[in-house]
Amino acid sequence: MNTILRASLIAALLITLLVPPTAASFAGDSGGPRRTLRAFASEQELDDLFRTWAEEARRRRDELRVRRQMSAESAPEAAVTQPVPAPEAAAKGAAGDRSESVTNVQHAGVDEGGIVKLHGEHLVILRRGRLFTVRVGGDTLQPVAAIDAYGPGIDPGGAWYDELLVSGDTVVVIGYSYARGGTEIGVLDIDHAGRLTWRASYHLRSNDYYSSRNYASRLVGSRLIVYSPHLLSPWSDPYAAFPALRRWHPGASLGEFRRIAPATRIYRSDEPLDPFAGVALHSVTICDLARPEMDCASTAVLGPPGRVFYVSPGAVYVWTTVSSRAPEPAGRPGSAVFRIPLDGSAPGALKASGSPIDQFSFHEDADGVLNVLLRDGGRGDAMWAAEGQGGGLALLRVPLASFGDGRESAPSGSYRRLPAAVGRALHSRYVGPFLLYGAGSGWGAAQAGKTSPLYAVRYAQGTVFEVPVDHPVDRLEALGENALVVGSDGSQLHLTSIWLRELPLVAGHYTRADSAQGETRSHGFFYKAEGETDGLLGLPIVGGGESAARQLRRESAAVLFLRNRRLQLSELGTLDARPATTGASDGCRASCVDWYGNTRPLFVSGRIFALLGYELVEGTVREKRIVERRRVSFAPVMLAVAR
Repeated sequence: MNTILRASLIAALLITLLVPPTAASFAGDSGGPRRTLRAFASEQELDDLFRTWAEEARRRRDELRVRRQMSAESAPEAAVTQPVPAPEAAAKGAAGDRSESVTNVQHAGVDEGGIVKLHGEHLVILRRGRLFTVRVGGDTLQPVAAIDAYGPGIDPGGAWYDELLVSGDTVVVIGYSYARGGTEIGVLDIDHAGRLTWRASYHLRSNDYYSSRNYASRLVGSRLIVYSPHLLSPWSDPYAAFPALRRWHPGASLGEFRRIAPATRIYRSDEPLDPFAGVALHSVTICDLARPEMDCASTAVLGPPGRVFYVSPGAVYVWTTVSSRAPEPAGRPGSAVFRIPLDGSAPGALKASGSPIDQFSFHEDADGVLNVLLRDGGRGDAMWAAEGQGGGLALLRVPLASFGDGRESAPSGSYRRLPAAVGRALHSRYVGPFLLYGAGSGWGAAQAGKTSPLYAVRYAQGTVFEVPVDHPVDRLEALGENALVVGSDGSQLHLTSIWLRELPLVAGHYTRADSAQGETRSHGFFYKAEGETDGLLGLPIVGGGESAARQLRRESAAVLFLRNRRLQLSELGTLDARPATTGASDGCRASCVDWYGNTRPLFVSGRIFALLGYELVEGTVREKRIVERRRVSFAPVMLAVAR
């Protein structure tokens, strides 16, 4: 064991917490039929609920009108009363503002919508509202095709096209249109030569699903899974927000939307819902991509608007939390977690407290237990909500068998208090038997002198280790069965490898001067294992001190490649961008901000690539250094020829 390992062992702080509850301590584990949430029995029952909301809205509107009139009559004549917009008008105004894997996914077998995928010998790349294919098979590097990521005749104004998935010979693009008020699903065909043909475009009615960390879509086999929130208002027709699907064509009308969530697929717990404090219909839409005409169905749950969703190989979990305008009710939990099985069976639910930080807070383990890292005061991961730091931390562990009809709460003994991680933004990852977490700078610029310990929790046993890493925790990744911690201190980029065995220990460290992460998204990193403890890793970088928010509009300066040899990290070098090429104007017709970034390390069939904006750069390792072999631009205004 080297000196770094010994020093880390001495510094590790072991905290023994509560003994985990057994599965038998939970209701619903008696061996009888599994209890589930109750769906609305009929459309009439759902109508009755919404009629109650509308009647209360009318009562409040009348009461408000009387108060205004009395106030106007008692006010001095010189006073001018300022009109107050009706809640419906205010809501409308707010809405208007508004094969070989090359993706670093959370679960093997659950692909995530990204900006680059592999189809046979071709990379398929999504950038700024366009799709591109580049042939990399047969030792080539050649642009092949380019096509709009939206359907012929669709006006891309006010739309973002951000996520790409490939299932067989079907390419799917997920976007959001503020102009059309919903999720857009584009379906294309790709052939063996990398040619793209538009098949159809669909509109899925939804509210904005964006998150600074999570992705809206997943792919399990040929099943496309899309999460969509639908905010329901008592001041207007709730059905106008329900999940519905239409196939787009020139002249398509609102009347062509077909509702895909009948009352009998809408579930709720016994918890009272206050539409005036905020209620959302959280829908999970599953579409079968194996059919020529995409067939979709939604399962939805009613709950508070704050949300984080997570997809395991067998289920979708939606954690709902009361709005920041509505504090957690005294004496009862303010959150609930819903489990929606992918096999189409009825969902289950459990009341809980706190909120996850993001999708990486969840882990459905092999023992049939759901583990969730929670913080006090969290309100989900919509937009930048996951970046806020504050509140106490706890680990929730509940057997899957405890999910029932939503009446039960997670027992107090299923929560374990954890040490706080001080910093702007919290990051976590489950690797092997450990939950790892720590704090860093998030989307802001790194701060000099800031450090954060790494905490490693043996989640099944309830023990916590403090591992001193001497730098912020801005990224946590798996290196096989071990881990990597990445962080910037304002001028230097640090990568620390963590040995995860009986005790988690610092194993190796690499520092790069005047550098910071160029991408904060989980897909920005990739690790290619070459054995149990060896492999190659790539990470986009920029100059030290730059804010992470720059990734939305600018390419990274380079992709850094390191070699891992028994957790000792050594630099292979970088593949660099050429600003004169990548900065060329592309007309920016749609998605002019790269919400999910534009730079990726890629390992394809033993070859090494760096995607840097509109450039694809290939490198090769010679004498323990990576050197550029060739590059190509696939920019729409300047398609280059591979050298």
